[in-house]
Amino acid sequence: MNIEATLKSVAQAVEAAELMSGREVRECWVGVAGANVEGINSRGVVAVTGKGREITQADVDRVLEAARAVVIPMDREILHVVPQTYIVDDQKGIRNPLDMIGVRLEAEVHIITGSVTTAQNLVRCVNRAGFKAEGLILQSLAAAKAVLSQDERELGCLLLDLGGGTTDVLVYSEGAPYYTSVVPAGGIQVTNDLSIMLNIPMDAAERIKRQSGCCYLPLVDPEETVIVPGVGGRPPQEVSRQRISSILQPRMEEIFGIARDRVEQMGYSRYVKGGVVLTGGGALMPGAAELATSVFGLPARVGSPFTVGGLVEEYRSPLYSTAVGLVLAGAERAGPRTPEARPVAERPGSGLAGRILEWFRKEFF
Repeated sequence: MNIEATLKSVAQAVEAAELMSGREVRECWVGVAGANVEGINSRGVVAVTGKGREITQADVDRVLEAARAVVIPMDREILHVVPQTYIVDDQKGIRNPLDMIGVRLEAEVHIITGSVTTAQNLVRCVNRAGFKAEGLILQSLAAAKAVLSQDERELGCLLLDLGGGTTDVLVYSEGAPYYTSVVPAGGIQVTNDLSIMLNIPMDAAERIKRQSGCCYLPLVDPEETVIVPGVGGRPPQEVSRQRISSILQPRMEEIFGIARDRVEQMGYSRYVKGGVVLTGGGALMPGAAELATSVFGLPARVGSPFTVGGLVEEYRSPLYSTAVGLVLAGAERAGPRTPEARPVAERPGSGLAGRILEWFRKEFF
């Protein structure tokens, strides 16, 4: 909505990252989200052309290209084509068809599309801040990479990324995404409700929400009170914590209810056997998991990023799930660094100093 403000935010974030890490940043991976993101499932079929009918990487690439040949509006572009499963001559449930023998190869994929203009604006902001955007990654996919266990992906689960302006919905089953959607409501709407009902500024409402908020009434002690600041010289007033909870709970219930209805309408509720995982800043609110359990009728937990080394306590929070996921996804796409590509002095194992340097690099960077 504001190019200059976004550009400034990007520059400040990267500057902070450079100061913290002692590294110079040139490229970055950009997370994309918002109501303009849509997901569809598609299927592609090709004939196997390899020698002896052996499926090669070229066949896999061709079938994925065939699967992505779907009609989308001119103002949208394909962000991701995520393989769900492969079928070789009616043999279903294949994860990796390479080196199998077959005549016909099919692929079922999940295609994620986004607005062309939104993507261009994001990339433009990053470029104008002086960095190169290596690629766009859907934020809910990045968060899933950081917080979902392999068992949850296989069994099937619903990931809700509770952000500031939107709530990203992602259904996983059998190790792959099957449904993506965005609920156009998030933490800002919850704060806004508190601001209106208590007649206080947004920054004060945000502070009260973080420090004293709870979105599940049964968890609140009826005797507890909160001091609410006055506006325009009026004295502060005392408000019961139950009153605050009675304002927060309906909006959170509405967000969860919309997500539940969308998943049910598309027929994907039967895939959600492993429960609901909440992440993002909104998941930090006390009572979020209990309320989700009540709304969805499924076990729910708050998902924090897995430990990947470095300053563990700093990022082990649902607030940073997307950021950690973007790092993991970016590293995966970039591929491993080969020792041969480094100067001899930097190769691991080149003397004691080299081994110590490599240990520091793995542990802290």
